[in-house]
Amino acid sequence: MKVVLFCGGLGTRLREYSDTVPKPLVPIGDRPIIWHLMKYYAHYGHKEFILCLGFKGNTLRDFFVNYNPNVSRDFTMEPGGGILPADSDILDWRITFVDTGHDSNLGQRLLRVKPYLDDDASFLANYSDQLSDLPLPTYLERFNTSGAIGSFVAVKASQSFHTVSVEADGHVAAIRPVNESDLWVNGGYFAFRREIFDYINEGEELVEEPFSRLIASRKLHAYRHEGFWRSMDTLKDKIGLDAMYERGDRPWQVWNGNHATSDHVDTPRLLRTR
Repeated sequence: MKVVLFCGGLGTRLREYSDTVPKPLVPIGDRPIIWHLMKYYAHYGHKEFILCLGFKGNTLRDFFVNYNPNVSRDFTMEPGGGILPADSDILDWRITFVDTGHDSNLGQRLLRVKPYLDDDASFLANYSDQLSDLPLPTYLERFNTSGAIGSFVAVKASQSFHTVSVEADGHVAAIRPVNESDLWVNGGYFAFRREIFDYINEGEELVEEPFSRLIASRKLHAYRHEGFWRSMDTLKDKIGLDAMYERGDRPWQVWNGNHATSDHVDTPRLLRTR
C-alpha cells in the first residue's frame, strides 16, 4: 500500500525551535521525525511514499535527494574517498514529491495527490509529526474487515490538563487528568479505500465535512490504540522525544524489535483536526 504523508503545514507551534526547518525535518536523535515515521512503515513492507509538500517543501526534497545514511552509523573512509559501508538504508524506498500548496488543508492535499495513487484500491496516510508503536498489520486487518471507507487510529490524549464534569447548577462533579478520562483523539494514522474521494469536495478539510459524511453513512472506522503514541506539536514535545531517544527508550522503532500487541476497536468521542 502507498503511504501519503502530509508534510506541508506551517508548524507554527514549533517555530520556537526553528523558523527555517519544517516540522517533518525536525530531528529526533540523529534523524528527522519523518524518517522515523517512514522507517516504521517500511518495516511493515509499505515502501512507496507520496509526500504532500507545502511550506519549505524544497528542504524536504533536498534532504532525500542528498540523503546521507552515514550520519548515524559507523563507517570506514577508504583511500580515494570511498566509504564502507556505502549502501543506503532507504534504497528500496520509492518517494514521490508533490507540491500540494503552501496554504492547503488536508482535504486539498489529498485531492492533489490522487493521480499518484494510480488505481490502488486502498492506501495509508499520516501526519508527519507523530510516532507510535501501533501494530499496523492488526490495524489494517480490522480496517479490511470493517467494510469502512475510512479509518483512523484513536489514542488517549497525552496533554497535561484536567477534564471537568460540571452539573447543571454549576457544582463540579469530578475533575481528573485527561489521560485518566475516556477522552480519545484522532492519532493521525489513516487508512482509506479509494472511495474516500467521493466524499471530499474541493476546499474541504478532511476530518470535518468528508468525515461527517462517512459517519452519516456508517463508513468511518476507528481503532483504539492504547500503546505508545506521541505528537511533536511543541518544543516541549520535541525535548521529551529527544530525552526518550537518548536513554534508549524508543518504542516507535519497531524495526529494532519493539512490537506492540493488539489493541481494542471502538469509536472515540473526539476527532483531532490539523
